Amino acid sequence: MTMFYLIRHGEPTYKPVDERKFIGHGRDLAPLTENGIEGVKETAKDNRLKNCEIIVSSPYTRALQTAAILSKELGIDLEVDVDLHEWVPDIINFQHKTSQDCFDLCRDFELHDGITPKNEIKVWETAESMTRRMESVLEKYSKYQRVIVVCHGMVIRTVKFQKEIGHAEIIEYAI
Repeated sequence: MTMFYLIRHGEPTYKPVDERKFIGHGRDLAPLTENGIEGVKETAKDNRLKNCEIIVSSPYTRALQTAAILSKELGIDLEVDVDLHEWVPDIINFQHKTSQDCFDLCRDFELHDGITPKNEIKVWETAESMTRRMESVLEKYSKYQRVIVVCHGMVIRTVKFQKEIGHAEIIEYAI
């Protein structure tokens, strides 16, 4: 059995991407706030993480910065897995322009429990797709006993059926 420590990235700031008017995946370049950095350093002190063998991270800046801090603090190697990316709010055009666009699509996703209603077209990634994607990644790392996985709130909430997950919070998941 492998114990995965799913960690949501630290608190991000979208100010730099908003100032540059980035859209779509450009919005995923948001770094952590100073508060977010300190929160991740606190998370690194959690004894559950001390004997982990590897850190696997989403490629998005906020997650990768979180994973880099954990790697430095814990002395554990870091790998990036593209499939740990956050939920995709617009899988058709990849052109969400603002945080509000993402929030609106997220509300619609939650209204429908992540399931596309019959005879409707939704632009967001389904809960089933996210779950399959996450399970595929975890299966790749199941050769280890203890793994830190740094990713995103929506992905963790979908896999763990948990409503709220704080920044830099650790959620245990065994397979």
